[in-house]
Amino acid sequence: MFITSRPGQINLVCVVLVASLVMSSGFGVAWSEEQPSAEQIIRALKPAKITRGITASPADAARQAEETHYVETLRKRANRSLTIDEREQVVAIVKKKPGVDLEINFEYDSAVIGSKAAPQVTALAQALASKELRDGTFLLAGHTDGKGNEGYNQALSERRAEAVKRFLTERYGMDASRLVTAGYGKTNLKNSADPFSAENRRVRVVNMSDK
Repeated sequence: MFITSRPGQINLVCVVLVASLVMSSGFGVAWSEEQPSAEQIIRALKPAKITRGITASPADAARQAEETHYVETLRKRANRSLTIDEREQVVAIVKKKPGVDLEINFEYDSAVIGSKAAPQVTALAQALASKELRDGTFLLAGHTDGKGNEGYNQALSERRAEAVKRFLTERYGMDASRLVTAGYGKTNLKNSADPFSAENRRVRVVNMSDK
């Protein structure tokens, strides 16, 4: 799930919460052999600065207001398990949002965050608690590779995204309402030419709130 770049750039691989996440229609991030630091995650998730003097069209303003309302609705739901239609709506919303793919090393057929995965999730926690991102709402999107059937992979991607969320909320006290989880199974492969590639097993983190 990583994009190989010239020396000196970042290589991000995969996991959750999320995911699960480059949407096949989604965002690109440069990768390196090392896992991204908290500072690198912050840079990837910070929204682009709005240029003064540019006024959004009425249609764009209405769409933005609708998206903001929908994100707030997701934050306030007691049950955050998304339907198929809701997952697709989230894909459309986050398509142009800043995001980053993270490699979270789960054991085979497991959604437990072990010692190998903890450092990367810890870096994510530090980034989301930073002054640049602490007011944002974030999607954790889980993704799997192409092995196994659709239903199994869907459930596994959801469990892994939820595992990341639990780690962030229970270990670091993060507000659960800031974290929306979704699983996309094997439907949005990072590397569709090699469905079994490890880069497809990832969690994508996306800043949904433009702040």
